[in-house]
Amino acid sequence: MISFRYRAVDASGKQISGQIEADSIEAASSNLAARGCFLLSITPARDLLSKLRTQLLKQRVRRSDIIELASNLSVMVGAGIPITMALGDIIDSITNTTLQTTLADVKQEIEQGSTFSDAIERYDHLFPDIFIRLVRVGEETGRFEKSLADVSEHLQRMEDLASAIKRALIYPTFAIISTLGALVFWLVYVLPKIISTLTGMGVKLPLLTRILMAASDYTQRFWYLAPVLVVGWLLLLKLLKRNESFCYRLDQLKLKLPIYSLIEYNRLLALLAEQMRILIVAGLTIDRTLGIVSAVMRNRVFLRSLETVREEITYGSGIAEAMRKHPVFPVLMVRLVGIGESSGSLDNQFSFLAGHYLKQLDDISEKLGKIIEPMVIGFIGIMFAVIIMGLLLPVYDLISAVGKG
Repeated sequence: MISFRYRAVDASGKQISGQIEADSIEAASSNLAARGCFLLSITPARDLLSKLRTQLLKQRVRRSDIIELASNLSVMVGAGIPITMALGDIIDSITNTTLQTTLADVKQEIEQGSTFSDAIERYDHLFPDIFIRLVRVGEETGRFEKSLADVSEHLQRMEDLASAIKRALIYPTFAIISTLGALVFWLVYVLPKIISTLTGMGVKLPLLTRILMAASDYTQRFWYLAPVLVVGWLLLLKLLKRNESFCYRLDQLKLKLPIYSLIEYNRLLALLAEQMRILIVAGLTIDRTLGIVSAVMRNRVFLRSLETVREEITYGSGIAEAMRKHPVFPVLMVRLVGIGESSGSLDNQFSFLAGHYLKQLDDISEKLGKIIEPMVIGFIGIMFAVIIMGLLLPVYDLISAVGKG
């Protein structure tokens, strides 16, 4: 794709300018003409400058924008409106310029003979993989509007899942940052002034106070090492993540860490159940469903387990029977999957499981503050007790000396 700078007159007679990406200058001109623009000039944009301008001016497409798009398209297509006309109405009504431009390109490709799924696949950085896959399945099975409705419902559940995780992490993140900020403030600004006053009075400093002085001195002299160490650690972690064994061990650790594992484990179970539900409802086979779900599971412990389950199913094993061999799948999930297999209601069972684990995440997010609060208070209390003792011990020695004098 090449970037082009253009000046044009839109349908209302207003002169506009901007940037467009296309395979050639002819394709870019045709794209603008399809939008009802009369082209005045168009030139290739300078590569580096155009990329920088695009990144700075590009409006972010949120998950809620995609949810609204899928929901509106489902209603309009279900009412018998052609897809190109529905896209035209949506383009006129949305305010997100990035999505508006993308949908205009998609509409043009459909008018030129492409399918909707093929057209949006070019923009997989905007549209989630599950969106593209379900739309393609809907086109193949004649359930296009139902697939769009399923996409909207699924993405809304994923949005609820992300919101629950954010709520769960707000308090501990704030507590840790504020505590570290207070520690740095004490070491850099408060402690040096108080201790310099005591030193000027000839007070002999005890060991604890000297340790605090050394910590304060190192903090002031080598503060710049903190961001360097953080960046270095992130780069090292990025390099280590290229090692498959290290990544697997790291994902194992995430499922065992106190408190954090509650969030991560329930998040993965909710994601697994919801992905299985939506793909089964779309009419995909279990083998294909497990292949797609394992590809989107970011945790390698779950990924390997799902791949093994898929292999065992292809050799004739039942889903519940195969899942039972892997401790990563809880007893509740295995039992309900077994019931779903025998009764032909797998989609309903996975729907219940997705709701159950989302509810678990909500409960954790509400209780997390109460769980972490005593730990944070204890840490802060110990930290400031050490600082106060370091300050009061020399004062006590000074008062004792004055009393004896």
